[in-house]
Amino acid sequence: MLNNILKEFGINISNHHVEEYGFGLINRTWKVHGERDYILQKINTSVFQRPESIIENLLLIQTYLKEKYPDYLFVAPLPAPGGSSLVITEEGTFRLFPFINDSKSVNEVSTYKQAYEAAKQFGKFTRLLKDFDPSRLKNTLQSFHDLNLRYEQFDRAYEQADATKQKEAAWAIGQVKDHSDILVTYNHLLSTNKLPLRVIHHDAKINNVLFDDDWKGLCLIDLDTVMPGYFISDVGDMMRTYLSPLNENEADLSKIKIDQQCLDAIIKGYMSEMNNELTPFEKEYFIYSGKFMIYMQAIRFLADHLNGDIYYHIDYAGQNLVRAENQLTLLNQLIQLEEKIDSLTNTSLKQ
Repeated sequence: MLNNILKEFGINISNHHVEEYGFGLINRTWKVHGERDYILQKINTSVFQRPESIIENLLLIQTYLKEKYPDYLFVAPLPAPGGSSLVITEEGTFRLFPFINDSKSVNEVSTYKQAYEAAKQFGKFTRLLKDFDPSRLKNTLQSFHDLNLRYEQFDRAYEQADATKQKEAAWAIGQVKDHSDILVTYNHLLSTNKLPLRVIHHDAKINNVLFDDDWKGLCLIDLDTVMPGYFISDVGDMMRTYLSPLNENEADLSKIKIDQQCLDAIIKGYMSEMNNELTPFEKEYFIYSGKFMIYMQAIRFLADHLNGDIYYHIDYAGQNLVRAENQLTLLNQLIQLEEKIDSLTNTSLKQ
């Protein structure tokens, strides 16, 4: 199958070999080895139902950055000989990227330098595009970070769940309802019209950053979710996925702790690029970003558990409930430390 796809991209398959690559949960990825190395991806069109919108977005951003910031490393899809960056066959929808040599990535944050450099790259990306009109971009995942929608989905799942599931998830359900002030704040932010619409990555996990051999950030990858949005999405996602050394699959909730030095690294890295771009109003809600994203992800895991695990892949029964309880524990840790964290962040945010 892949040989035919590579031929469509004009690659001589006799000079290349292909292997599975990475740990992506949505798209399937291969590395193509040869005289020149490539990344081949099959787009999950069940999730990204209009892949042409992704390509259009990336081409718009590539053109802008090439004109304004020609030295910025932007990993754009390569065109096939026919001119399109998408190859569509009976096997699926594919695109090809250049492989960035002398680069590396990680799946979990293990050093404060990694957190700092990753945050710096997400901040830099948004800063460089500050004069690009975000309304030109299409929404590749409609309402992706709409907390109102996610809460409605949870509420509906709760109402439709059987009594057994409601009982076993009682603690998590209660926590979601107890923290509904996060939803109230979200709606307040939207009503003020004080959150500028920006070009946001929307998936700020550490594995979407490429580093050099000295762990200096090079660029962002996996740009499928680049859309108009608010800074709280990227900052919040970094807090959600960097602050605890354990990911959302950890079942021993007593092990979940927030690393405040990691938070400081996120703030300093992001603000090294965005300090002059974020408004004073946005800076007031910097820590709220973490609560926003952790709460939303907890809701999504819990709703999926109540719905019978129809969205997130699970390895055992009840895993989505474990994930929800994990995230709610992380949320409680952040809330408990908020006053101390505010003291830590005030200096960084006002520099």
